[in-house]
Formats: sequence, C-alpha cells, structure tokens
Amino acid sequence: MRLTLEIWRQADASSAGRYESYTVDDATPEMSLLELLDRLNDALVADGRDPVAFDSDCREGVCGSCGITVDGRPHGPLLNTPSCRQHVRSFSDGARVRLEPFRSAAYPVIRDLVVDRSALDRMITSGGYVAVDAGTAGDADAEPLPHEDAEYALDFAACIGCGACVAACPNGAAHLYAGAKLLHLGTVTRGRQERGRRAAALIAQMDQDFGPCSSYGECSAVCPESIPLTAVAAVNREVVRARLRGKPD
Repeated sequence: MRLTLEIWRQADASSAGRYESYTVDDATPEMSLLELLDRLNDALVADGRDPVAFDSDCREGVCGSCGITVDGRPHGPLLNTPSCRQHVRSFSDGARVRLEPFRSAAYPVIRDLVVDRSALDRMITSGGYVAVDAGTAGDADAEPLPHEDAEYALDFAACIGCGACVAACPNGAAHLYAGAKLLHLGTVTRGRQERGRRAAALIAQMDQDFGPCSSYGECSAVCPESIPLTAVAAVNREVVRARLRGKPD
C-alpha cells in the first residue's frame, strides 16, 4: 500500500508548527498506525533526517501512552480504539492521512505528535487515590464489597488515562475522565470513606485546567474503554453531594 502522510512537525512548545508530507510506499494492511510511523522513521533516519516524535509504550491498548489525532479524530477512524490498535487497513491504497497531536488548550505540544498531559496527573494528585494504612495487607474479607458493586467499580476503573476524551470535546472538558475516577473510587469500600473530600478536590483541580462540559458526547465515542456518559453525570452529582453535606466525608 502507498499512503501519503501529512504530519504535524513542531520542535517544541514555543515554536510554530507546520504540516509536512511524507510518502510510505511499503505499508501493509495489518500495520498499526504506530508501526506505520516506525516504518516512516526508519526511512527518515536512514536518510539523515529527524524522525517524527510520538508517544507509545505497551502497544497493546492498555497503557494509555499513545494518542494521536487522525484526520481530525482522536486515536483514529475506529470508535473506542486506541491509536496503537488502529490499522492501516482502515485506509484505501493511495489515501492521504493527516496525523497531528491531541488538540486541547490543556495539552501543550512538547514535540511533533507528543503532548504534555500532566493536567490529568494533577487531577489524580488532588484526589484520585484511596488512603490506606501502610504495613501488612489486611484480610480480604475485612471490607466486604458486593459482587455487583465490584463489577461496577471495575467498569470505570478500566479508564487508561489516554486523554482522548478531552481532545474530542469542543470545550476541552475532562468530565468523562473525572467521572470515571470518582465512580470507581467512590464505589469500593475503602474509597467511600473519602468520597466527599475526593470529589471536592478533584473537581476543583479539573476546573482549573479544563473547559466546561456541554454534553456533546464525543468523549465516550473515542474512549478506548468505552466509558459511558454516566461518568459525566457523576461529576455534578458528586460535587453537589459534597456541598450538601457541608464537609468532606
């Protein structure tokens, strides 16, 4: 297959970016988008030119490191699929494909297709955790959790933190991500003890870095783990609950 790639090149956050065109003549349908970039970079390095910078780690769809915008859609043309699991077979032979970084005011470009997603980390630091006693692990039966609650929490714990939801939102909102963390941690037995404090702190941090949610719904469509829009609804519900109680749990 022959593909023409229009790729965003940018030296750093303070430099002006631009699109540059490259042709890959030996692409194969089973290649992932990241493997396609690997093939292009091999050719660029062999030619003495700078390779295209992009993020990746496990390449198995579970780490959340990869993330590029393909023809205007975060991750690529397939719904609910990370960039590393998007394949060249989604494009026709001879197609032109535009690759650019995740676009959001909260994601400054570091280089080429790599963005700084530390705004998501700041949300986790503010409240995306459960405080536990250090030392020997307690007995598993000491804090019982109904099976249905455990499965519910795991559904939202599946969020891999890729940040595509923010890039897909016209407002740059992070409500799907925030809601997934709140529902996951607020459902497990130990996490419920800090539910109000967590909601207040995490949402306050979210409001500093991200835009408001207007319920467009694009976030759930691009989420690799298919986190449902009920996570968005949980954000307002949890913060109202915390305020009505007047103090953190």
